[in-house]
Amino acid sequence: MKAVALLSSGIDSPVAIYLMLRKGFEVTPVHFRQSGTKESKVFELCEVLGKYGKLNEPVIVDAYEEQAPVFSKLVEIGKGKWTCLFCKWTMLRKACRIGHLVGAKAIITGDSLGQVASQTLDNLLIISTASDLPILRPLIGLDKEEIVRIAKEIGTFAISIEQEEPCPFVPRYPVVRGSLGEFERIKGRLVREGVL
Repeated sequence: MKAVALLSSGIDSPVAIYLMLRKGFEVTPVHFRQSGTKESKVFELCEVLGKYGKLNEPVIVDAYEEQAPVFSKLVEIGKGKWTCLFCKWTMLRKACRIGHLVGAKAIITGDSLGQVASQTLDNLLIISTASDLPILRPLIGLDKEEIVRIAKEIGTFAISIEQEEPCPFVPRYPVVRGSLGEFERIKGRLVREGVL
């Protein structure tokens, strides 16, 4: 069974991919490139993960091309605090499109409930509207210590914690519990403005 997976250079998503490789999935990672450092970490992570199952070459998406216009428009219309939600939503939408191209039956993410602003239940509901493929979240019930323990066991932890630049798009006060109605209104405006 084929799946695409969102792969960052952090700790969580490599563990999520490992768990689904172990289940027999053939995984195509999708990475949104923000910097050369993060991208090279992703290739190192793929080298390690490839030992655990059928892992295809990662698909690299330019975050500045794909997402920056959306984020700029959010700031322009006074909705900058929605950036993290639109970040994950645009990532899932792109992963879904790639999934259809490669014949994937699902999308894998490293979401773990409540760890960051985009992972509250309200926000996961909003983000999920980006995909018509099922979203598999193998880490959803794990806490950070459990995820770190698995990352150390499989050999991805040391790579994930290597120094890298912070995300340049994170707003000071991200929306923690977004309303789907408000999200849809903002999305409608972004569509009309031609950035989505």
